[in-house]
Parts: sequence; C-alpha cells; structure tokens
Amino acid sequence: MKTNDFFSQELEKGIDKKVIIICILSALCLTLNKYLPEMQTWIHFSDNAQLSGLANWVFILCTFYFVVPVLTIKLIFRENLCDYGLKFQGAFKDYYLYLIMLAVMIPLVYFFSKTSSFQARYPFYELSKGEKLYPNFWMWEALYLLQFISLEFFFRGFMVHGMKHRFGIYSVLVMTIPYCMIHFGKPLPETIAAIVAGIVLGTLSLKSRSILLGVCIHYSVGLMMDLAALWQKGLL
Repeated sequence: MKTNDFFSQELEKGIDKKVIIICILSALCLTLNKYLPEMQTWIHFSDNAQLSGLANWVFILCTFYFVVPVLTIKLIFRENLCDYGLKFQGAFKDYYLYLIMLAVMIPLVYFFSKTSSFQARYPFYELSKGEKLYPNFWMWEALYLLQFISLEFFFRGFMVHGMKHRFGIYSVLVMTIPYCMIHFGKPLPETIAAIVAGIVLGTLSLKSRSILLGVCIHYSVGLMMDLAALWQKGLL
C-alpha cells in the first residue's frame, strides 16, 4: 500500500481526536514528571529534607498522572471516571491472580535484594543511623501508595481504556512502551520486568475494567522491595 493511500484511508475513517489528545497529553505529562521535580519544591517538612523531596516528587506525579487525566476525562471528553478503570465493581473478581503474582514475586525480590544495585536504589526513603521506621518511613509508604494509584490510573486507566476503542487489546502494548521507559535508570532486571508487568497489569485492567487489582499488586511488590532492602541492610 502506498503511503498516500494509507493516509487517505485513515482520513476517510475520520480523525480520532480523543486518541490524539491522549497521546500528546501523555507525552507532555511524562516530560513534566521528569523535569519538574528538578526545578521546584512545593512541599516542605522542616525537619526532614529527604521526606520533603520525596513528597514533592509524589505531588508532581499525582498531579500529572491523576489530576490532569481526570480533568481531561471530565471536562474535555465528558465521560465517567469508572469507564477508565476507577471503580470497585468487579475489581477483585480475579483476586487469585494477585496471590499467584505475589507467590512469583516473593522469591524474585528476595534474590535481587541481595544485589548491590538493588540495595543502592531501595528503599527510596533511606533511614538515617538509629532512625526508627515510625513515623517517617511509614509516612513515605503512604505517599508511595498515592503514587501507585496515580501511576496505575495514568497507564492502565487513562491510556489503556482511553485508546481501546481505537486499538482494542493493542492499547495495552501501546501503553507498555512508555511504561517501560520510565524505568530507565533502574536495575536492568526491574526494567525488563516492567515490560511483563505492563502487559499483565494492562490486560487485567482491560479484562476487569478496573485498575484497583493492579494497584494492590504494584504496591504490595513495592512495599516488599523496600522491606527486603532494609532487611538486607540489617535495618529491620
């Protein structure tokens, strides 16, 4: 097929403004999430600069992974958030998959937690010498949960459900590409695992029409990784 014929056929189908908005907005949100934390700090904990930095990071992620897509869905698309995976109904129908994935991840996390690259990266909140887990570490884990809710909504909700009318199940693969790329800079096994996770969690969201099981899986693994790193460092 000639290139001109291809474009002619696409134009005959009509321009899909929704897909255009989602793709451009997603690229913009990912870019701002990358660069804004390096430019400005809005949240301050007067006695803890590390927690302030992490809180600022989560604030920015929640803004561009959650708030901006929500406003786009409600004000531009005029659609319901439940159509983008933000609902409880049917969310835990396949709960056994949660247990299976945890059973798979536990030995993998234990194995990789022994590596220096893993321990250098996790946990994001580094305990100072003699510092207890409460309150700062658990404050961070609460912020971490908000980050995972926002992340799952952006990738497995906004992108997958927003483009499924155009790409069907292939919207999962489209989403998996930028989802893998946000892991660049992390240990190689985790970045490769992100490809598998993107496909699995995207498929679960498409099947159940909810992101909540993905949030539970993602946060459980994240918490497990933090605790495993602390244990390997002798801080638990």
